[in-house]
Amino acid sequence: MSPFLLLLLLLVLSVAGYFIGQYKALNLARKAGGASRLHSLPVYYGMLTALWCCLPAFFMFLIWLGFEQTIVTGLMVADLPETARSLPPARLNLLIKDIQSLASGNIVSGEITPLMRQAAAHYVELQGIGKMITSVIVLVASVAGMLTLHRHIRPELRARNHVEKVVMGLLVVCSTIAIFTTIGIVLSILYEAVRFFRQVPVTEFLFGLEWSPQMAIREDQVGSSGAFGAVPVFAGTILISAIAMLVAAPIGLMSAIFLSEYADKRLRAVAKPMLEILAGVPTVVYGFFAALVVAPMIRGSGAQIGIDVSSESALAAGLVMGVMIIPFVSSLSDDVINAVPQSLRDGAYSVGATRSETIRHVLVPAALPGIVGGLLLAVSRAIGETMIVVMAAGLSANLTANPLQAVTTVTVQIVTLLVGDQEFDSPKTLAAFALGLVLFIGTLFLNIIALTVVRKYRERYE
Repeated sequence: MSPFLLLLLLLVLSVAGYFIGQYKALNLARKAGGASRLHSLPVYYGMLTALWCCLPAFFMFLIWLGFEQTIVTGLMVADLPETARSLPPARLNLLIKDIQSLASGNIVSGEITPLMRQAAAHYVELQGIGKMITSVIVLVASVAGMLTLHRHIRPELRARNHVEKVVMGLLVVCSTIAIFTTIGIVLSILYEAVRFFRQVPVTEFLFGLEWSPQMAIREDQVGSSGAFGAVPVFAGTILISAIAMLVAAPIGLMSAIFLSEYADKRLRAVAKPMLEILAGVPTVVYGFFAALVVAPMIRGSGAQIGIDVSSESALAAGLVMGVMIIPFVSSLSDDVINAVPQSLRDGAYSVGATRSETIRHVLVPAALPGIVGGLLLAVSRAIGETMIVVMAAGLSANLTANPLQAVTTVTVQIVTLLVGDQEFDSPKTLAAFALGLVLFIGTLFLNIIALTVVRKYRERYE
């Protein structure tokens, strides 16, 4: 049985367990003289039955998924001839990979031998047996859990307490997974970044003014040592993000104020979904628009007034990126402004404030924490954008504040450095992790600033 079908069947059994548990609780309530005789509502007895039906079986399923590859591979290797099992570890591992690839229908590294065909067939057979055993164990555990809880349903059973404890445990597990995932990402980036800084000084990376990470093959080639001064990359990121926010922040905020306070319901019902369509457009489409329409238009306009504009410029990328992130600012700001209590509006109107004065002095300050959150999300979206920059701003790491010149960003350089088959030993490849670490620290710093602003204004208005 396939994993998807098994999980679907497990879900069906859990739903059945829910109704069975609830039905028994209702019968007990009728015999005892009403639902008030039960410790918990009947729905909690059904939920507890469903949890007993689902969770133990699901954990067994996860355990098998975690150890399936190791168990099946071990059994397959144990059945190989002695000549194959006595191979050196490197060759044995290569043989095992080829057998697994052959069993999956993929390409193998060498010639397919009869031994490999036989081992692949045996591997597929072991996988089928493992899936069958897993299906039986999971289904038996599910039914057993449902029947066990069904027998223990009594009026005095604290079903609600048990359900709340299980839900609390699941929330703790999910939170722990999220925390450890973040820690794992940070540690993996930090480990590779430390390897990079062992080869390139931190001061050269953070304060160097030339970025040319290409490493030559021979020592006599020009630039064989590379140049890893990341200031031009950071400057390009800040420049494009600033241009994007200069476009998105005022337009998004003003559109949110209009939709929330001035537009009637019919206009709002049409305008807001149309505005949010911008968030669903793929970034490659924005990149094409920037490269084929905006950049030539800016270059042509500059030529008419005698200004030299590069065919790929930070201004083109920033303008289109600003249009792309308008929905992030507008939608979040609109929701936050609508969430401001009506009593604040009524209080402002009662003392003679006009609508514009109410918006400036009451609504926007009261909604400022949410607006700051929306702006922070927009900044993060702008910093992390890659496709628009590649197509409209180029790959040149120029240290310039001129928006009419070609620049590059951190994310573009990370993608460029990690394209293709790379060895994680050269400074060229490891530089991507150093850039990622600095980007992570910069984003964290922005979060701290945003939280400080939010806390300050929350103390004033709450």
